[in-house]
Parts: sequence; structure tokens; C-alpha cells
Amino acid sequence: MTTTNTAEQTSNLVNGVDVSQLMNVIGEIEADQDYAQFQFRVTNQWIDGSLNRSRIKDYYAGNAEDSTRKDAFTLDADEPLIAAGHDSAPNAMEYVLHALASCLTGTMIYHAAVRGIEIDSVESSYAGDMDVRGLFGMTEGVRKGFNKVSVEMRVKSKASVDELTECAMFSPVYEMVSKALPVEFKLSVY
Repeated sequence: MTTTNTAEQTSNLVNGVDVSQLMNVIGEIEADQDYAQFQFRVTNQWIDGSLNRSRIKDYYAGNAEDSTRKDAFTLDADEPLIAAGHDSAPNAMEYVLHALASCLTGTMIYHAAVRGIEIDSVESSYAGDMDVRGLFGMTEGVRKGFNKVSVEMRVKSKASVDELTECAMFSPVYEMVSKALPVEFKLSVY
């Protein structure tokens, strides 16, 4: 844990996370529950074939529209060659896995930081099993999306598997995905 003191501010950094800032946000929410209402937004435009582009910039947080994000993020999505795409970008299913990966990792890091749990490294792998007959409408009763997602996280920390898993389970994307389909989650400490 690193504590940085300056004349203007005091930062309590754990795992690279400014715990003081997080605690300030929690204090604002405790004082005003409306402060907890966030809205994230994406706009999307079809380009050609299976290629489309999303733009991410504006969001609402802390009782106000954000004014800090100066530039938009752009993300392209395409399909692999076998699915008549050009394989120029990840497909939507791969973005779902990326969203799950980034959210589980970030959530675990943040919750661990607030608890004072130091983490040296995190590596993870994700696999989503899918029967595309559902997507193509070939067979009734076959899901259109993933049938199952498998997650394997490897965390280097002195904390226990139970403590770290508890931290990761606060992930909003994990909750959204796991409530919609079975997600097998495994975490190991080394």
C-alpha cells in the first residue's frame, strides 16, 4: 500500500486505486441516494456487411452529466470469416466476454483495495459456449446466445480464495450475465 501526501490532497493508493476517492463517492451516496444513479450510453452505426461502430462518450453520474471526458471512444465490431464477416474487429459475443473480464477484474481490484487487500497480479481466461443454430433460427429451444460461460481467474495475493471471490462477486456484469445463463467461476491464488 502506498500513501502519497501532497499539500493539495492525500491519496491512499491500494492496487493502484485511489481508495480515498472511492470513500468520498460512498460518502456522497450515503448523504444523497440519488448520487448513486448512473447511466452509461453507447451510440452505434452500421458501416457495411457485419461491420458496425460504437461511440462511447456521454454518461450521467453523481447527479450530473459528465463533463470530464473530452474524447469519445470508438469500438468496431465485425464477425469472423466463417460467419461471412471480414474479421476486422471482435464480434459482439467476444465483447460480452471482454466486458465480463474487465468488470470481474476491476471489481475485485476495487473491493480488495477498499478492504486493504493487496493484489500482485491477476490473469484470467474466459470461454463462451454457443450453438449458432439458435442464432440462425434453425432449431426451436436452442438459445440464441451463450449456453455457458467459463471463467478462470488466477490471482497472486496473500488473501484467501474466499475473500477474493467475495470481492469479485460484486461485479455488475457478472450479475447480468450469470442471471441470464450459467457462469462457471473459478479463482485460484498463487
